[in-house]
Amino acid sequence: MSLVPARNGANAPPTRAADLVQGPQKTSTKGKVPTGYAQEIAISEQSFRTLHRDVQSRQSAGRKRKREARGDSGVVYGAEAYKGPWAKYEERRIDSDSGEEVEVSADEDGVETVYEEDAIAPVPTKGSLAGTSYEQISADKETSVFEGTQQYDYQGRTYMHVPQDLDVDLTSDFDSLNLKCYSPKKQIHTFTPPNGKNAHDRAITALKFFPHSGHLLLSSGADGKVKLWDVYHARELLRSYSGHTKSVADVDFSPDGTRFLSASYDRQMKVWDTETGTCLGRYSTGSTPHVIRWHPSQHASGGEFLAGMHDNKIVQFDTRLPPNGDKKTPVQEYDHHLGPINTITFCDESRRFLTTSDDKSLRAWEYNIPVPIKLISDPSMYPLVKSFPHPTKPSVLYQSADNTIQVYNTGDKIRANRKKDFRGHNTAGYAVDVSVSPDGGVVASGDSGGWLCFWDWKTGRLGRRVKAGEAAVGCVGWQGREGSRVASGDVEGVVKYWD
Repeated sequence: MSLVPARNGANAPPTRAADLVQGPQKTSTKGKVPTGYAQEIAISEQSFRTLHRDVQSRQSAGRKRKREARGDSGVVYGAEAYKGPWAKYEERRIDSDSGEEVEVSADEDGVETVYEEDAIAPVPTKGSLAGTSYEQISADKETSVFEGTQQYDYQGRTYMHVPQDLDVDLTSDFDSLNLKCYSPKKQIHTFTPPNGKNAHDRAITALKFFPHSGHLLLSSGADGKVKLWDVYHARELLRSYSGHTKSVADVDFSPDGTRFLSASYDRQMKVWDTETGTCLGRYSTGSTPHVIRWHPSQHASGGEFLAGMHDNKIVQFDTRLPPNGDKKTPVQEYDHHLGPINTITFCDESRRFLTTSDDKSLRAWEYNIPVPIKLISDPSMYPLVKSFPHPTKPSVLYQSADNTIQVYNTGDKIRANRKKDFRGHNTAGYAVDVSVSPDGGVVASGDSGGWLCFWDWKTGRLGRRVKAGEAAVGCVGWQGREGSRVASGDVEGVVKYWD
């Protein structure tokens, strides 16, 4: 320690050098941190955020953030509610027990759900997706019940035998030139099952008369069932066919009537034996069929059929080919449409067929050639939802979504017939059938207001409107052997017969 002499005198005690500093001492802490020494620098806010983002990106490099589970589309509220593409990104944390990295998502109700990095989404339980669940159809799911009063006549013949004890001849060759058709005036029957309720529990989706004779009527409904009715005699329910788990979209008889097709929203297409009710084949592509048609050629004996699918394709199956393992694959695909298929209509002696779609176009095809030979698409066109070939003219009638019936010629040139345009009815919101009388003189259609509308083919004038009920009439069909017999079906499941 160094001593400094006293300034006040010789006898004064010496003082230390540190005592010469007057005033309180202030210790400088500049640049000192608990772990060492840090140099003070100045940095802008923008530069700081840029550096901060770089550090974060390096820390999370190679770890992709995972979204929360999409949820169950059948659940609206709660922890497993459907989020779909709007699901949030999950946050990560380390599990204190296992030390593994897990992902955490907080639901709106405060319940924390933890998903491991390699977790697999749970399989939905049966019935959880009420609107979109599809069951696998097996052989024991199809059933058929005869519900008539007498299955065989005195000669052992079933209802497949064309009756010959009537005033009208149903067995001879049909001559449309000698048949004069008129629009019906009144209701003569309502088809009801033995329990006395409506023909179907839900909306009627299709009505088809038996080929050539028309002595049987096939109906399909949104209740998933197909039923066969007697048109003459007692007009009773003869047989019901059950095997679809969802609404039946369309049905069609084979050329000889011994079999028929059914297409359903359960994504299944089935071939049925009309007489015994046996399911002869099941077909599926994984998509929903909207329309189905047998090839009308007699030599094919109903061996091939076309189906218009929801995935924009028309698929062709051959029922005579053995299955490829457990799966029956299409023999041809026609894939040029840009929307779900609405109609399939054969023309030109079944060598060609026309298709329409939600893409607001009409395409013509050569059978077995998957390249369209004609495309009709115009910005002013509306979707053509139902079709019917004219029985005596090379034309096809289409129910358009703009409350009109359009006509397209199918001769040498496939084009729209601008001179034919049927108006006066309302079909908004419904795919309403259009039909033509056997002689080609009267056009019939349903209406969303519960009317049956009839036009004259030559003049295009609306001739008669018949009130069929309060519910929308979606299905209309002419009986092929009598000039003024028409069947109609509405969205309440009621099937009526008119004359």
